[in-house]
Amino acid sequence: MTKRLLFVCLAAFMIFTAACSNNNNGGEAKPSDGASSPNAAAEGETEKPVEKVTFSYFNGVAAAKDTNSNETTIGKMLEDQTGVNFKIEHLVGDLNTKIGTMIASNAYPDVMIPDAAIDKILDAGAFIALDELIEQYGPNIKRVYGPYFNQMKAADGKIYFLPFSNTVGEYIPDPNINQGAFWVQRRVLKEAGYPKIKTLDEYMDLIKNFVEKHKDEELTGLVSLTHDWRFFATSNPPNHLAGYPNDGNVIVDMTTFDAKTYAADDNTKRWLQKLNEINAAGLFDKASFVDNYDQYLAKLTSHKVVGFFDYGWQFSNAQNALKDAAKQDPTQDDFVYFPLPVTFDGQKDQYLDPPGFVKNRGMGITVSAKDPARIIQYLDNLLTDENQILQKWGIKGETYEVDDKGRMYRTAEQIAKIDEAFNEKFGFKYYSWNWPLYGNGSSLPDGNSVAPGLQPEVFQMSLTDADKEILGKYGVKTYSEMFAAPDDRPWYPSWGIPKEQGSEQQIWETKKDEITKKYFPKLVLSKPADFEKVWTEYTDAFGKLDTAAYEKWTTEEVKKLIEAAK
Repeated sequence: MTKRLLFVCLAAFMIFTAACSNNNNGGEAKPSDGASSPNAAAEGETEKPVEKVTFSYFNGVAAAKDTNSNETTIGKMLEDQTGVNFKIEHLVGDLNTKIGTMIASNAYPDVMIPDAAIDKILDAGAFIALDELIEQYGPNIKRVYGPYFNQMKAADGKIYFLPFSNTVGEYIPDPNINQGAFWVQRRVLKEAGYPKIKTLDEYMDLIKNFVEKHKDEELTGLVSLTHDWRFFATSNPPNHLAGYPNDGNVIVDMTTFDAKTYAADDNTKRWLQKLNEINAAGLFDKASFVDNYDQYLAKLTSHKVVGFFDYGWQFSNAQNALKDAAKQDPTQDDFVYFPLPVTFDGQKDQYLDPPGFVKNRGMGITVSAKDPARIIQYLDNLLTDENQILQKWGIKGETYEVDDKGRMYRTAEQIAKIDEAFNEKFGFKYYSWNWPLYGNGSSLPDGNSVAPGLQPEVFQMSLTDADKEILGKYGVKTYSEMFAAPDDRPWYPSWGIPKEQGSEQQIWETKKDEITKKYFPKLVLSKPADFEKVWTEYTDAFGKLDTAAYEKWTTEEVKKLIEAAK
């Protein structure tokens, strides 16, 4: 039987299953409206077509246009399989304000990703437990998430949401940089003769020299993202600059496995003092502390921003827009950003994530959901090999091909047409993430990568001549080769260790965020002569927190995860 026939059979099965779905709002299951008898065919009855339904879905992390999933090619195909459409709403404004309004009114979308506000949603009892639904309707969910179920359970032993970082099959590393890096416009490196930038001072000097030589362009040397929960893009760099990966609020010693906070240590002081220095030199965008996320992205596409620190996934909308422009006009490639593995003193970097499982983010079904059973069936249907291929690769003959050895690839024409506009219309923008899926680094049973960008054949084909040229200048074929390989960290990431709302650890993090958001702007924007005074004020305020207890708890949790991995 061919894969195409299997796919058709699967679609027919899911339509039938959806027609027989149950309504389960925490009470007893009952047949969904429009469902036909499972024995209808045997009884000679005419089977009713599955009734179409639209569910609401709030995405608190991604920046995209609001849409109906069935307005995309992928979403329409999935609707044809299941009869289900999702009206997708994306965050505008402040996340905590949006979530607070939902909680106060006790009115929620059917499904949601509350992202950094997930503890508030869980504490409010807004998510329903998924265990019985998964047992009854989720064979694919059990297959894909089964190895992680123990890590996904809340304190009461139940599962309330489905994370996105689960690895299925053999792990395949990412040749691109979708995690942290210090980024700079390619034209800066070109003009400087493609220097190997390793230290923070070298990076800042590179920017300073370029801005001074191009005064007529009114350039911004450096911006920093601080909006709402994304403040970590400004508070995380000291950790990376010291040679550690993104473990959240702590640095975990690789010998003792003790977790120590760094928000008020010498690494953070050194980072903020450097920002203070470049601000005094007129190189830092002061609006960084008041701009929202959309304003930040707009500045990155303006051609005026020379450099910044961020995570590739977080500014991908801006980077993709710059790349699309460069496809139309190769001279625009100068403004595409290039990642650099910058550390304080050139020590070994750890920007690349090791394999891990993020347990405290994901999608849940809310207490307001009209038909949880129908929703869980839709989510389960996503987790077939065929639909993971649809979500990530698309349609054979249109967005990918398969060679005579079974290797999936994309032609140059296919790669060229998959720009940001195509991603939106086809649905890649809405379906490649933020749903139950085979997580990053996953592979299919035949060895193909689930993510096209991680497939070596696709990555090399996706590179433009300008990409190959600048990579060649640094003696590499992939961006990740610019960075050190990640060390194994069985606990990674520690920021993914669940913390109950109202717990001492959660309260510590909330207060710490309040203090850093209050003092970081003062530290960066103060006169250099006043920096030490403001730093003392900051550390005095920080010293009132019970940081020792937070570090002790985190260390214990890290060591539990190390033991569990043995």
